[in-house]
Amino acid sequence: MTSLIAQWLHITQDLNSALTRQARFDTLLTTIREVLKCDSSALLLYEDQHFKPLAINGVAEEVLGRRFSIDQHPRLEAIARAGDIVRFPSDSDLPDPYDGLIPNLEDKLHVHSCIGLPLLIDDQLIGAITIDAFDPNQFDGLLNQELRFISALAAGGLHTALLLEQLETQTSLPRESFTEKRTLDNEIIGHSAGMKALQKQIDAVADTELSVLVTGETGVGKELVANAIHHRSSRAANTLVYLNCAALPESVAESELFGHIKGAFTGAISNRKGKFEQADGGTLFLDEVGELSLGLQAKLLRALQYGDIQRVGDDRHIRVNTRIVAATNRILHEEVTAGRFRADLYHRLSVFPLHVPPLREREDDVILLAGFFSERLKSKLGLNSIRLSPNLVQALKNYTWPGNVRELEHVIKRAGVLAKARTPSMNIELIEQDFDITTPSHLPSPTKDTVENVPIILPDTKLKEATDTFQKAIIVKALEKNEGNWAATARQLGLDNGNLHRLGKRLGIK
Repeated sequence: MTSLIAQWLHITQDLNSALTRQARFDTLLTTIREVLKCDSSALLLYEDQHFKPLAINGVAEEVLGRRFSIDQHPRLEAIARAGDIVRFPSDSDLPDPYDGLIPNLEDKLHVHSCIGLPLLIDDQLIGAITIDAFDPNQFDGLLNQELRFISALAAGGLHTALLLEQLETQTSLPRESFTEKRTLDNEIIGHSAGMKALQKQIDAVADTELSVLVTGETGVGKELVANAIHHRSSRAANTLVYLNCAALPESVAESELFGHIKGAFTGAISNRKGKFEQADGGTLFLDEVGELSLGLQAKLLRALQYGDIQRVGDDRHIRVNTRIVAATNRILHEEVTAGRFRADLYHRLSVFPLHVPPLREREDDVILLAGFFSERLKSKLGLNSIRLSPNLVQALKNYTWPGNVRELEHVIKRAGVLAKARTPSMNIELIEQDFDITTPSHLPSPTKDTVENVPIILPDTKLKEATDTFQKAIIVKALEKNEGNWAATARQLGLDNGNLHRLGKRLGIK
């Protein structure tokens, strides 16, 4: 007992030195693994009936993206409710959340020895540490008193890190005011440099009144960014209203934005509030704002400039206090140059621009996201566990993901269904063959000589018009080959299905 405590006291100075938060957590788990001789350990944050991994040691990388609901993981629920050290017997029939997720040479898939250390501050659960081993007798010599010491030390370190994080956001809101509103459906997942920079920018602009323009390719998660901006702002208690501008028929677009009065047009049988009024005091998220007509752009500009709107058919002006977050996958300054988007509206919307990087530029975030979607799919398919094969992990990293995060979510769902149909087991492994994500890496890269030898006929039109004509011809030919099947055409062209539909609409094919 004295020897173990001495080892922990020796590393306390390292844990509290001027390291980054993540470095402290990693040091803690490395020490746990060395001192307790376990095969793996994990530090988990407890939020909203879920455990969120903050650091792992000896566990598959995908675990960092998983969010473990205590309703679906009885061992984690036992840790959350115990208030003290929990030892699970080696023959426990409770499924272990890490089964199949601890790499090892002997291909042992099932954990046999598991201890949970709840992390408590003033009797409130803030997290947990799990330690696991394949040897069922690995932890027999550990005393609960020793484990409580480790738990207390870790709880203090985690609590300090959370307080520092709250201070670093420099928000006037207490952490709880937006943490309680965050759900698994709007959490931004990613540890890459690009996503960390994006999170800092969101924190900087969230609690201001500035308009924000979120840019990025289709499927990168622009709506998640809008959610984060709203829920980290002083408007979080009020409504976040969503409007997809690309889905607005011209005939009803003005009414959707600004509302109408009874009798304003055929079918207007009562007064109706528009999105601006519905979001009064809150935030209005205008998705695909680049699709608005020039006429609607002028009316939107007036609402932003003067803070008032007019319902269709009404002469009266209504004052609104609505913050705008807009998003587009178009390059708006090019649209301004082409005369398809108003320059004054562009500058009004892009007071604070945020760019969401595509998935191919997000380093290993694809594995975290794959873990997140797999964990969520597990409960929908009624399975005990879903894991990713090593070959699949490498294939996910190699693929370029033209449809970004949305494409990844869809292929995980499809693969899960295929894997479940392949085996009667309640514990399935996703393999590369379950995915249609082949990247043509065998093709030679174009060299200067090969480019110069390609016959090029300069078009009589401008480059964008020539490009649109070429794209239209390719899509039409592919549609003919696939007998009008848009989904099959999207797969052949390597495009996200939704992105292809929007492109077809813009090019006049649909």
